[in-house]
Order: sequence, then C-alpha cells, then structure tokens
Amino acid sequence: MPTQSVDGITINYLLTGSGPLTLCLVHGSGGSTLAWVRQLEGLADAARVVALDLPGHGDSAGEGSRSIDDYVSVVKAFVQAMRLGRVVLGGHSMGGAIAQATALAHPDLLSGLILVGTGARLRVLPRILELIASNYAEGCAFVNAYAFSPAASEALKEGAKAAILRTRPQVTHGDFTACNAFDVMDRVGNIRLPALVICGRDDRLTPPKYARFLAQRIPGARLVLVDKAGHYVQLEQPEIVNAEIREFLETLTSTLSAGGSPSEPIIRLLA
Repeated sequence: MPTQSVDGITINYLLTGSGPLTLCLVHGSGGSTLAWVRQLEGLADAARVVALDLPGHGDSAGEGSRSIDDYVSVVKAFVQAMRLGRVVLGGHSMGGAIAQATALAHPDLLSGLILVGTGARLRVLPRILELIASNYAEGCAFVNAYAFSPAASEALKEGAKAAILRTRPQVTHGDFTACNAFDVMDRVGNIRLPALVICGRDDRLTPPKYARFLAQRIPGARLVLVDKAGHYVQLEQPEIVNAEIREFLETLTSTLSAGGSPSEPIIRLLA
C-alpha cells in the first residue's frame, strides 16, 4: 500500500478516483481506512478520494495521540506533504472532531466539510474508557453493541469489531480520551465552509441531536438523517451516503467552476 512520510512517521493511505475535487477522509477512534472502503469504491468517479490511517492505526506507524489537536497537525501535514491542495475534508466520529478542529484552525486548507456520525462535543461513557483500559476485547464488544442499527448484518458487525481489535489498546484508549476532551460547541458556528452533516437515525453513540446541532450552528450546512443506520452509517447504508456526498461535491464543483468562493455562494445554494 502507498505511504507518505509525515513528520518522520510513515502514514498509510488509500487513493482512488480522479476529478476536480479531492475528498480526504479521516476515520474514528480505533479505526482505519476500512471505515471508508465503500466510499473509496463508490465515489471514485466523482472525485479524487484519499483515506489515511492516523498514526498508530491500520498500517501507519506511530503511537496515536490523546489530543484532537495533535491529529489535526497530522492531517494538515499529510495534506501538505501529498500536495493535495484545498480538500473537502470528511470525518467519521473522532475523524469528524478532527475535521471540525481543522476547519476552525486551518480553513485555508479546505474547500468543504463532511461530518459523519459526529458532534461538536464527544463525551465518552466512563464505562467505555474503563473497559478499553482494563479489558480491551470486552470494551470493543461493548462499543460495537451500541454502534449499529438493528438492521445491520452480523457480518458487518463482526468485521467492525475485528478491525478495532487490530488497533493497540493504548491507541484506542488515547482516541477515546481525545474525544472525551473535545468540545467546540461554542465555536463551531465560526466555521465558514460548505458543510454536509450525515447521521444514522439509529446512532446511539453520536445520536441525531448531535448532527442537528452541527447543522443548525454551521451556516448553510445541509443535514441528512439516514434510516436503518447507526453510528457506521457510511458502511450500513453506503448507497445513500455516497449519493448525498456526490450531490454535495457536484454542487461545490459547479460553484467553484462558476468562479465562486468555497464558502458564501455554496452556502446560499445549499440553504
């Protein structure tokens, strides 16, 4: 698999597709590029799509972090090292926190924002932190039990559990610690980028009220709630999610092609 050196750390990534826009995707706690496999497959004709393994995750080197801001630095350095230009940054769960923090700190890096199964604040149940630290397999099973809609297949649930078990316990615990400290509720309204917010109606980890808050606070943001989907909405209902992302990218492309900026014109179009 291709890799990129970022601040001396070897970062694994997957890259598909081509197009006028680059969609950069960031996974959640204990995750990897596998969280985006259906988007890498399904959106290759709509954009250049790149998904990275954060340090300590998937096939990337490094030790992970206990800070969202640290991960923001990694994403920024990755985008610059890969010479991706301005990207549409998509994030799932913790990746959504990273995307929001990047939009606030480095808006010049981005042309748009896609927030999937996430929130402006991500408090973690103390029981999750306790189990991840003391009994990793049980902790992963506990999280997995809340992560999916009742409509999800057993194969999908087992695949997600196996994926997080591949990540070292200390890395996943650091991720949940980072999420627990994340809170931009009083600042998220300062984001001035086109934004798409997606959440499964059956999401019990980051429930729809989190998504509604984001859509209400980010000017012009579009909210999509997906039936028969939980926290891993992009894997549970990939056709719906991909169609919504495709429409968002097409609207953004049209606006930029017409000479608009990445913010105000598309905000009016999507409102």
